[in-house]
Amino acid sequence: MRQARLLFGLCLAALLGPAQGVAQPLLSVVIDDLGQNLPRDRQVFDLPAPVAMAIMPDTPHAAELAREAHQRGRTLLLHLPMDPAGGPYAWRPELPPAELSQRLAAALAAVPYVQGVNNHEGSRMTADRAGMGLLMQDLQQRHLFFLDSRTSAATVAAAEAQKVGLASLSRDVFLDDQPDEADVARQLQVGIELARKQGTALLIGHPKPATLKVLARELPKLKAAGVELVEPNLLIAERGNRAMAAHGKNGIYR
Repeated sequence: MRQARLLFGLCLAALLGPAQGVAQPLLSVVIDDLGQNLPRDRQVFDLPAPVAMAIMPDTPHAAELAREAHQRGRTLLLHLPMDPAGGPYAWRPELPPAELSQRLAAALAAVPYVQGVNNHEGSRMTADRAGMGLLMQDLQQRHLFFLDSRTSAATVAAAEAQKVGLASLSRDVFLDDQPDEADVARQLQVGIELARKQGTALLIGHPKPATLKVLARELPKLKAAGVELVEPNLLIAERGNRAMAAHGKNGIYR
């Protein structure tokens, strides 16, 4: 059902073209790096339901947390390790295509029920055009969307997704590079203002105490401020796979 809604939204976006003057700014939030600490990670369930969860495959609680999140109706992403990240699931440019595909399949088995994939680290891997092309083709066949975390300005991940028409989007703001409450609150406000300016914004955070505390306090206030918190798939449909101004020109990723 989720995939059907996503595909319908993308088809509608393609027919209508990019949004012009979105009536209400849309904001999406994804929490990365989950699966390592179950009591801590379960605090994400205290945040509003549209907040998506990205679970790492090489963590002790990946499958359990994914099952619980699925039961609660959360949008789930596989947080796929990419070079310079290591481990048995990590994508590295020097690996042959068959090994890369095998690692993706194993990671998806470790984190069930996902609707999409985003990169964990990956400043080297996401700059590898051949590897990113392979990934997007594989995700297209699996009917999964891709979120480019944009851990490097050299990333070509979203550009390769756009080439094959894969449902995708790119991160606009990191919430907690400086993980204290004041900085997280400032970054959240940056995201809100960006959503008002360009119609949508995608924010990524991590299960840090300051991040969870600020989001629990501030996200319920968004509606009164005229901003709608939505799941990432609705943001994909709204953007129609077009790049935002910071990521490309005329909707085309650099």
